[in-house]
Amino acid sequence: MSKAARSVFIFGLYLAGLGIILLTQPNLLLSLFGISETTEVWIRVVGMLVILLAVYYTQLARQEITTFFWLTVYVRCSVIVFLTLFVLMGLASPTLILFGVVDLIGAIWTWRELKVN
Repeated sequence: MSKAARSVFIFGLYLAGLGIILLTQPNLLLSLFGISETTEVWIRVVGMLVILLAVYYTQLARQEITTFFWLTVYVRCSVIVFLTLFVLMGLASPTLILFGVVDLIGAIWTWRELKVN
């Protein structure tokens, strides 16, 4: 596995863990980020979607699909932009930006590994 693929694979594992938490203990995560707890299904649907994304990340990393790696760099960089806008619009707590930081760090890691090769 190339270093770029490894970075995408590890990000996929992060997504899998996040998705499992959102499916099984969503209010634990919501309370950590200052978001009101919920009994609605929407947060578990998000968890399911995150797990499905994790499948793409891990499996395409194993197959060394470089085009996908580049795409993830751009998409993951955009996450912090969206989350920051949500905070600036008063729709979310500033702690939500931490998720964007994780995405940005992962994107930079993948970008650096792609540039080396």
